Amino acid sequence: MQDCEISFDLARIDFRATSDLLMTSYWGAGRSDEFHRRAFANSFCAAAYIDGKQVGFGRAITDRTVFAYLADIFVWPRHRGQGIGSRLVRELIDHPELGTVSHWSLSTSDAHGVYEKLGFKASTDGRYMRLDRSPQ
Repeated sequence: MQDCEISFDLARIDFRATSDLLMTSYWGAGRSDEFHRRAFANSFCAAAYIDGKQVGFGRAITDRTVFAYLADIFVWPRHRGQGIGSRLVRELIDHPELGTVSHWSLSTSDAHGVYEKLGFKASTDGRYMRLDRSPQ
């Protein structure tokens, strides 16, 4: 992996590029810029940079004490396969402000192997439930 810097400074994020790329993802289709502005402002965000240029993004939806849900982990297409997504997740999980978080969760359709390498396991205990609804 090239020398990659991870920053938690929301002001550094290239909002235009991040929002546009997220709207092209299978999970972000149908979202708007306003949706992303609210989501980012209410999350613990991280971005990856190579030579000062953003190449990745991820966020944790969290109470910063007990639980966190990883969302929008995304690496710009030409930088994929270099470990940047894994690094973003690891930096979020290891951040001192999230040190007491004992329950991390996420949803993925295609990256199970990536998250398994970071210690995540599929939930099959029957305890976790989910409610999906259309946004208002």
